[in-house]
Amino acid sequence: MSSLKMKEAALIYLDRSGGLQKFIDDCKYYNDSKQSYAVYRFNILINPSDIVELDAELGNHILHEPLKAAQVFQSVCFTAVKTLSLIGQLQTETQINIVLKLTHLPPLRSYSLDLCEFPLDYASQRFYMMQGIVIAMTTVTKYTQGARFLCSDEACPLSKGFQYIRVHVPGATESATVRNDFLCNLCSSSLQEDRKFRVLGDKQIVEIITAKALHAFRGYSNNQPCRFQSLTIFLRDESVSKMNIGNEYKIIGIPSCVKTSQTAVCIEANSIISCNPKVPSGISDNFKYLLSLTSSSCWKFTAILANIFASQIVPPGTYNLLKLCLLMSLVQTTDCNKELKNCLDILIITSDTLLVDRLLNFSINLVPRGIRHPVSTEIFPTLSRNKYGTGAVSIQAGSALLAKGGICFMGDLASHKKDKLEQLQSVVESRSITVYIPGKKFGDDVNQQMTFPVQCSFWSFVDMDSSSRKNMQKTNTLIGQMDCSLIPANLLEAFGLLISCNESSPCYPLLSTVQHTLKKAIDPEGQLYVASKKFTTEDFEKLLAFAKNLNVEFSLEAERMIHGYYLASRRIRTDSISGSKLSASALKYLVSLAESHARLNLRNKVLKEDALIAALLFETSLTLKYGATVFCVAPNAVFPFELYNEEYLEQRDIYLTQCQQQLQQFIATYGPGTTLFTSDE
Repeated sequence: MSSLKMKEAALIYLDRSGGLQKFIDDCKYYNDSKQSYAVYRFNILINPSDIVELDAELGNHILHEPLKAAQVFQSVCFTAVKTLSLIGQLQTETQINIVLKLTHLPPLRSYSLDLCEFPLDYASQRFYMMQGIVIAMTTVTKYTQGARFLCSDEACPLSKGFQYIRVHVPGATESATVRNDFLCNLCSSSLQEDRKFRVLGDKQIVEIITAKALHAFRGYSNNQPCRFQSLTIFLRDESVSKMNIGNEYKIIGIPSCVKTSQTAVCIEANSIISCNPKVPSGISDNFKYLLSLTSSSCWKFTAILANIFASQIVPPGTYNLLKLCLLMSLVQTTDCNKELKNCLDILIITSDTLLVDRLLNFSINLVPRGIRHPVSTEIFPTLSRNKYGTGAVSIQAGSALLAKGGICFMGDLASHKKDKLEQLQSVVESRSITVYIPGKKFGDDVNQQMTFPVQCSFWSFVDMDSSSRKNMQKTNTLIGQMDCSLIPANLLEAFGLLISCNESSPCYPLLSTVQHTLKKAIDPEGQLYVASKKFTTEDFEKLLAFAKNLNVEFSLEAERMIHGYYLASRRIRTDSISGSKLSASALKYLVSLAESHARLNLRNKVLKEDALIAALLFETSLTLKYGATVFCVAPNAVFPFELYNEEYLEQRDIYLTQCQQQLQQFIATYGPGTTLFTSDE
């Protein structure tokens, strides 16, 4: 009676949810097909909340005994087929393969599988929800959805018909569905597969890790013991190719234990849900107050942010240019699975690699996808053999794809081999990486290739005092040009922003840095400055999270200024021998710089003041690469004064206003076809 009641509830649910009509439409497809099937596969969408409200027993069955629940729906669907004459070729109930697709699971802890907890429950064959980031995936291969077997004894009545049907169930291996040692229940003769009725489906294997595991890739330790491992997910049929490397997903599936060279816990995926980013709640009150105080200027707020940023690593007022560029790059990151449109790569030339390394490492920890690339690992995708013996090739993510939407910090550029730097140059220029899969090496007849978008910003630095550099210094540098002989010329051009951090410069006072380092050595957790207490690391995290989600658009003035500067700069940096020194991506970097400065100001519109900062930063970078030109920009143009008080901020505004006039004159003189309008016009 209990079984009959559940079947009635299943039929009522199918009728109310529209599942019955979809089932009838699917049956029509099978019935109209000229092909003969041993197994008819149907997906049924299940909303657990609705079905528990309709019938608690059936709902409990679906959540905790999904294989038995599928049999209930199988019986209902078979009865419907026979009653309504939906599929003429169907003979037995076992030919119907029902797959229950859940929309969600109850938001209770007992239904979630935390990849950091041990032991994992894989003994109970029920649904769990887990969340993770894809770090590897295989190519798509085939598996057996279902097969028909016949008794080998022709005198046996079971040597005909569709009495012996085997279908894949979650957690089962290929050998559990198809092998040659099955026996007839009637005469004990061996069963033989009727191969022309074998039904094949698509299969793909992915590996995920919990987002908590990213702390291990950040070069930072909070001394908290943690355990994490990757979890293998089996995708089948309509779920294949729905997951991308680097993206984060919620997966509903049934755990199982698979034995390879060592026992591993796997998940048979049932439903895949793309993770939505959390909406930022806003910024701290101290930042709100600071923003209101500086509202009369388009430059003061970001200047103060750069001045006080990372006071745990360097004293306020030092490395302001670098810190501003880091903040601008951080607000160009994005959350979860959103597409990163405008990256902002930074290459730093410095004599103090230790301090710059600490500063960059601190900065990447302020965004969810800040990855420090270990030199011993691969930065771009690599190939390996799949450990589950399916014949598929496993593609491992690498640091760049793992940093999707964020920052990939590569450390010292000199620590990477020449071939890796050439690969990096190609990726920075094209923003994609193509993986070639040789068929012969991995047991396939056909060569394949897969292309992945690389959606992260790259940070790196070069030691200007390295011994190899001293032995190969150039003497014929132009005014303002840095000796970048250690960096491959093409790679140097590919990086959007080149920054020089020279501690002997007035911009980087040595004494305050030494004092800061000594005090932090004595009291590592101490807050040495008032700024550190008023504007905490958490405050900066909230600010960046809020700023990077702002949708910005260009004002007409800003757009014309960016295009005008680009055309004028391209014109004066072009010669008949080598052509233009501005790369094809120069305009994109200028747009990204202007956008990021507007975001950092918490504005939705890019103004001409943002365009000026973009032009000054980009021109400073070009001067370091190729030397100064007619539009001569001082190395410290963005921060011409040390920011001690309001008076110095006012002086900086006056200086930048003068720079803006010089830029407009430069565009009017060297930018053919561009027109600059005043605000009145």
